[in-house]
Amino acid sequence: MSTIDLTTTEGSEKDKSQEIQVNFTPEEKALIQQYKDNINLTSTTDIIQYGVASQTKVSNFSNEILKQVRTKDMGGAEEILLNLRSDIRSFDENINKKPLIPFFDTLKKKVQRLRTEYASVEKNIHQIELKLEGHYKTLLKDVTIFDKLFVENQNYFKELSLHIAAGEEKLQEVLTVTLPQMRKEAEESGDQHKIQTYKDMEQHVVRFERKIHDLKLTRMVVLQTAPQIRMIQSNSSSLMEKIQSSIVNTLPLWKNQMVLTLGIANAQRALEAQKAVTDATNELLRRNSEMLKESTINVARETERGIVDIETIKKANVDIIQTIEQVLQIQRDGREKRKVVEQELLQTENELKQNLLKSSADSKLIN
Repeated sequence: MSTIDLTTTEGSEKDKSQEIQVNFTPEEKALIQQYKDNINLTSTTDIIQYGVASQTKVSNFSNEILKQVRTKDMGGAEEILLNLRSDIRSFDENINKKPLIPFFDTLKKKVQRLRTEYASVEKNIHQIELKLEGHYKTLLKDVTIFDKLFVENQNYFKELSLHIAAGEEKLQEVLTVTLPQMRKEAEESGDQHKIQTYKDMEQHVVRFERKIHDLKLTRMVVLQTAPQIRMIQSNSSSLMEKIQSSIVNTLPLWKNQMVLTLGIANAQRALEAQKAVTDATNELLRRNSEMLKESTINVARETERGIVDIETIKKANVDIIQTIEQVLQIQRDGREKRKVVEQELLQTENELKQNLLKSSADSKLIN
């Protein structure tokens, strides 16, 4: 078995490194050797394209995971259960709701209303049960898909590790053998072409080191994706357990409780009807007794009364006396007023005669 190390360095070479150890099988070691033999550090294009296919797979894989997460409706089942709870509460409120006009709410109507409410809620519960079963099947598919995604993620991790191992072995070989040899030849010959070739190889090595580092970063992303897949899968599994418990436990329990509620409500309604009859009978007897008492007393009282009450006769007598006195007084007042008027008329007549005589005497004197 062989081991490779992933070292992330920023700043100086003294920074601590993070290592990822991967164990390889003999077949994988042979594949690493094959990758290593195909590495061409003299080609910038080959360096840039090294491991790109694996990185592209990882990118597409990340998009697939994102697609799965986006299409999951984690809150759908919980929303359905909340709606079911609302239906149950509505059923309870409706069967306990008092009518606006109790007189017209007969026992038959009450029982019919209860049965209608029960049938409506039972139908909703059945529809909800079907939806929960649909969510359960969808989540089961999701769990299976995430199992496959996890395996693919492991394969990508292994594939990147093979490329990294091959690249590191190639770098080790170039740094310890190829570059020292090229440097020695360039120094001994002083040939400008060999010197340039050596410098170009140094730059290719630097680029290839960066490429290996980039592959290590991609592998780290893949490594971090594995627990994320399991967490999402765990959420789906937990929700599946919750839905399954609701289907086999909660829904039957609610159905049983509604049946019991309907039975209890029927008994209560019957008891209320009997109580209403008893209360109505007692109320009728009390009212009739009060009416009989009041009627008997009134009849006896009216029987003992005269045709005309003495108070009425006294009042009428007073009114007659007052009327006579007022009429006599008015007549006296009228008599006095007529005397005064007669005197005033006599005086006026005398004044008129005097004025007429005086007027006649004045006319003669003028003539």
